Formats: sequence, structure tokens, C-alpha cells
Amino acid sequence: MTVFRRIVALAVFVPAAAPAQGGACHAMRASLTPVSWNVPMPSAVANVPAGPLRVVRDYPLPGPPNRFDYQSFDPASGRLYINHMNAGRLVVFDVRSGKLIAEVADLPRATGVLAVPSHRAVVVSAAGNHEVAIIDDRTLTVTTRVTGIRFPDGIGYAPEVDKLFVSDESGATEVVIDARTMAKRSTIDLGGEAGNTHYDSISHCILVAVQTRNQLVAIDPVTERIVRRYDLPGSDHPHGFVIDQPGRLAFISCEGNAKLLVVDLRTMRVLATHAVGDGPDVLAWDASWRRLYVASESGVLSAFKAGGSALQLLGEYRAAHSHTVAVDPETHRVYLPLENIGGQPVLRVLAPASP
Repeated sequence: MTVFRRIVALAVFVPAAAPAQGGACHAMRASLTPVSWNVPMPSAVANVPAGPLRVVRDYPLPGPPNRFDYQSFDPASGRLYINHMNAGRLVVFDVRSGKLIAEVADLPRATGVLAVPSHRAVVVSAAGNHEVAIIDDRTLTVTTRVTGIRFPDGIGYAPEVDKLFVSDESGATEVVIDARTMAKRSTIDLGGEAGNTHYDSISHCILVAVQTRNQLVAIDPVTERIVRRYDLPGSDHPHGFVIDQPGRLAFISCEGNAKLLVVDLRTMRVLATHAVGDGPDVLAWDASWRRLYVASESGVLSAFKAGGSALQLLGEYRAAHSHTVAVDPETHRVYLPLENIGGQPVLRVLAPASP
């Protein structure tokens, strides 16, 4: 998450690295999709509500009325992990019971968060300590701290190689952590300020938004090397993104010009550009309903539905500081932690209404 804008000289042209020999990442010059991939474009389940988002309930949250950041949802446990960034805490909330489970403290400026159930771990970027904290999801205590990271932010996990990849935003690198030992393995120079990080299980690549180069970068998780750079025409400071993996689409938010790009991962072409609220930050993708939510620093939550590779704006929901969003893939409810409602933070739950 970028709170302020840094001024960085942009490279005019960056040659792509040659693909690593024997690596797992399928990143060709104009495709992030294997030739053998022939799965048809998914469609939404039937009878999906198409009305505007409505408030279901507000749940009070602990701590001071200040900024939240990323969230991570674990569907198996029903837990929502929310970084209360400016409080330096991780909030653990049970969406099934509607109850607060715990707060985990001593996580200064908590930015990125990712639940990794296979390791019984929750991984948190504690940017104020220049470290990544590993939390046991049973005891909800910090067990390991991986230090020496300038500004850790987005986190991705590549299960096939059992590695974590962490964006060091201002450090302009990607940090690789062994998920078995929780020890740092390597640091990859991105050549620009790092945005969010995700693993694409179809291409077997780690993807990183390099926001000061307006690029999406593919990293081979086996060799831990950059194998391809893709320019993003029409972007300005791309930071957040989500992947529709079976549909082979990437939805990328651009902080600098308040745009949302739809990128075809079969051709790496920008298919469409949509206007969203100023300062788009966090995105959430509901795969079965094919709904996309884009939360912005300006307090605008944009809701889209995907039909094939096209997006249609369903509407906007406005609430101050609603720049982080999560969605429950089972109930399709949308979660917005808001820093100050009547003097205290709340978790606002929304649901699409019937028209």
C-alpha cells in the first residue's frame, strides 16, 4: 500500500530477461498462458443478485480509530485476518460467528498479510520494523521474524516450491522466504518500486507489479529470477492486482491515474481500461459470482461483474477510508474495515442486493 507518492525516474526501455532454463514459470514474450491451456472462459453461477451493495451489519473492532490495510481470508476456518496498520496489530475475526477472536500486537505499520493454512501460519509485513512476522494460527503468537526488509508489503505463496515472496516496496526488491524454515533465501532486484505480489498457478509464475516502471514482472519461483517483463500501456503507478486464473485475466489498479486495467494473460494485451475512485488500492475477486471489488483511498468501492473478458460497472459504495476490501467466497459478503465510525473502528459487512 502506498500512502504517499514518491518521484522516481522511469526507465524508457527495459529488455526482458531470457527465460530460465528448466524453470517452472511459463512466461513467454506475449503470453503467461501455456499453449496447452484450453479451458473455456468461466461464467457466473445462475441467479446472482445484480443490485447495489447494501449494509448487512457493522461489527465494532478494537483499537484506536486509525488506518487499516490488507486483509486475508481463510475459507476453511472462516477467519478474516485484518491488518490494523497504524495500530500495529493484526485483528483476527470469525466471519461465521461474527466474533472477534484476538488481536496480535507488536506488528508496527502492518501492511501485507497472507494466511498460509498448510503451514498453520499467518504472514504479516511489519513495515515499521522492516520485517516479516510469522504467526502461528493456533496460538496466535509470533514465532519468527524475518528481518532486514526495507518496506515489506504484498505477500505471495508458491505452494509447488513452498516459498513466500514479499514485495519490498521502497527497497525495489522481491524477498524470497523458505516456508519450511521461515528463513530468507534470496533478494531479487526488481529495478523499480514494488507493488503487490501474487502466484499464478496456471503459468507457475510469481507476478509482481513494478509500479515505477508501469510493468508486470514474472519471476520463476524455482530459480528465483526474473524471466519476463510486461509493459502495461495506460497504467500509471500500478500497485494492486488480482488474477482470474481460469479465465486468464489480471485486474490491475493504477494509483497514479485512478484506472483499472483488464489484462489478457493469453496475449498480455490490455483489453480495457475503467475509471475507479482516486487512489485505488486493494482489490477482491469473487470467482464463482465473477464479481470484482476495487477499493480506493478516496473512499469509493467500485463493484464490477465480469461477462467473459469484459467488465461492467454495477455501482459504487462510498464510505470514508474504505480502501481495503475482502470477500467471502461462500457467502459472497464483502468486508470493509473502516477506521472511524462514531469515534471507533468497525468492520462493515456488505452484500449485493436483488435489483
